Amino acid sequence: MKKSNLAVTAAVTSLLAIAATTLTTTHAVAADKEKCYGVAKAGKNDCATKTSSCAGTSKEDFQKDAFIMVPSGLCDRLAGGSTSSS
Repeated sequence: MKKSNLAVTAAVTSLLAIAATTLTTTHAVAADKEKCYGVAKAGKNDCATKTSSCAGTSKEDFQKDAFIMVPSGLCDRLAGGSTSSS
């Protein structure tokens, strides 16, 4: 194998390894998050609510059915935060 082919193969292999590590790390981080209802500012919610169809569409600050994703355990320490929408 030529040196240039070897270098390209090594570079591609490195990029694939980095991508696989990033995907694995992202999944692990997402697993350590929870939905926190009642703390999002208007238009800053992460996903759909009972009264709006997509992220960023909550109508008022601290809307009870709007949530943001926070690290696990943090929601209970936020004023007005709840892990359920009711």
